[in-house]
Amino acid sequence: MLSKEQIISDSKEFSLFSWSAQANVNPIAIERAEGVYLYDCDGNKIIDFSSGLMSVNIGHGDQRVTAAVVEQMQKVSFVTPTCTTEIRAKLARKLSEICPGDLNKAFFTLCGTSSVDNAIKLARLYTGRHKIIGRYRAFHGGSIGGMSVGGDPRKLANDSQQMPNAVLLDDPYSFFGMKDLDEATKLSLSLEYVERIIHFEGKTNIAAFIFEGESGSSGCLHYPKGYLKGVKALCEKYDILFIADEVMAGFGRTGKWFGFENHDIIPDMICMAKGLTSSYIPLGCLMVSDKIAAKFDNTPMMIGLTYNAHPVALAAALAVINIYESDNLIANTKKMGVYLESKIEEMRAKHPSMGSFRNTGLLGCLDVLKNKKTGELIAPYNAAAEDLKVTNLIAAKVRALGLYTFVRWGYIFIAPPLCITEAEIDEGLAIISQALSIADEHLV
Repeated sequence: MLSKEQIISDSKEFSLFSWSAQANVNPIAIERAEGVYLYDCDGNKIIDFSSGLMSVNIGHGDQRVTAAVVEQMQKVSFVTPTCTTEIRAKLARKLSEICPGDLNKAFFTLCGTSSVDNAIKLARLYTGRHKIIGRYRAFHGGSIGGMSVGGDPRKLANDSQQMPNAVLLDDPYSFFGMKDLDEATKLSLSLEYVERIIHFEGKTNIAAFIFEGESGSSGCLHYPKGYLKGVKALCEKYDILFIADEVMAGFGRTGKWFGFENHDIIPDMICMAKGLTSSYIPLGCLMVSDKIAAKFDNTPMMIGLTYNAHPVALAAALAVINIYESDNLIANTKKMGVYLESKIEEMRAKHPSMGSFRNTGLLGCLDVLKNKKTGELIAPYNAAAEDLKVTNLIAAKVRALGLYTFVRWGYIFIAPPLCITEAEIDEGLAIISQALSIADEHLV
């Protein structure tokens, strides 16, 4: 068995780490994981407060998934996508059952990014139009297509490679001059802005809107009440498709099967991944309405993947969905989300650096303040390295105390596995509380 030092050394020497300057990478060498805990190669116990990449929804190390995968591999591990298997039939039917409306057709992909890319292709093939409208404060994956329809600053280094015909919207909570208006006026003006963009870009040129069902890595920024429903209504008015990116928000994360269900809408397509298999095995899915699928009954659907409907990955997904149901994890998400919010509020008396906490189910993000009076965060959106000194101190403290989560700009993300208990929430928040003391000291 390799030593921890050898694991880290060889990993750095012979592999590349995403989104990072390679010289600065300092990975944790993980040996095993169980429930809400990771265990490093020194035997240290680390509580996972972000479910890996907001994706290990059922918790780590559930051997029911292992058993399902082994059973499938003992039958058949791979067939070409032109063949089919029992597990493909079972999972496709199950997804049809849990998806609302006429979202009954599953196109299986490899990950969230490939779900988004194929949604873009299918929207263009179905409508004969070319433009896709997304949001600046959204992330839809690391491919050229996914990066182009989102505005996460990680895309900026690849700007020269962007996909054409991607149009981005500002968000209603970011509009200049709207702060002092009442909510109804803000909503009306926000939707008027969206409709203006539709006309500016040409209503007959727009194939689809793509929105996260619930905002994630941008800071869990909540859509104003009625906003997503209003955007969907505009899509229907102009015969534009609505794609819901549920890669992060899906599969119980927000207290419902899908984040968009919190907004009383039904999209035309759903992009899935992450929680679909709880990240035990890579798999994505693009769920498509019967209306869209019918176009390809007698016309070839020109999208495809070698690993489309990979039997082993499908077996993992069906096992995971069964665990959501048998273990009542969606109900537990709602319960633990309420408990988490109450404990966060209790912490405010101790930490003046705490700002807003935006949470839906167990998809939460805490603002950490630099200035209490103005609400300025300890680091701005897309902060430069010199602006991240306090953020880096907080991140280092969290890690040193045995908690894994994302600390990004002025945000601390809190999105633990859906199986978490009150005692485990208390354990994680106690560590975050210690780290917030650093921010308290730098408050102005």
